[in-house]
Amino acid sequence: MPRTKRVVVRPASLEDVEPICAIYNAAIAERGSTFETEPRSAGDFEGRVDDARFSLLVGNTGEGVIGWAGLAPYSSRPCYAGIGECSVYVAIDARGRGVGTALTKALAASAEESGFHKLIGKLFTDNVASLRLVERCGFDSVGLHRRHGRLDGNWRDVLVVERLLSRPQPSAP
Repeated sequence: MPRTKRVVVRPASLEDVEPICAIYNAAIAERGSTFETEPRSAGDFEGRVDDARFSLLVGNTGEGVIGWAGLAPYSSRPCYAGIGECSVYVAIDARGRGVGTALTKALAASAEESGFHKLIGKLFTDNVASLRLVERCGFDSVGLHRRHGRLDGNWRDVLVVERLLSRPQPSAP
């Protein structure tokens, strides 16, 4: 399929949870982008569909859902309420066609509309495609978690990236 086919990004619906889950489970099996090792079920994503604050988006080029992006709380502490942790996953056969870029840009816009001022991401240091994606989408590398977690018995380093969305509103005097 040519790269020029337009990616349509929209909020996820309950009908999308099966393909979202399939894309995520393929990423789990690849072992290149998440510490998770057990497949997830569609039910794990159902509660995220109608969350007005933490967007769950899907990308489609007319062939069904081929990618998704989601925002999750960075922390439950009120002082971090304006920071969201983002995830982006693209179906294996749809990679390299701009789907991840479209999803990441749409997620940033949705997060800003919801009042977030910063997005963060955590990437395996050898995940070249994700590193290129976040760089292309305006994220900066801000730190490295060494031996952050074990995956299949091996310690993995995690690069922390962030993108500032807007200037925080000044506090009242």
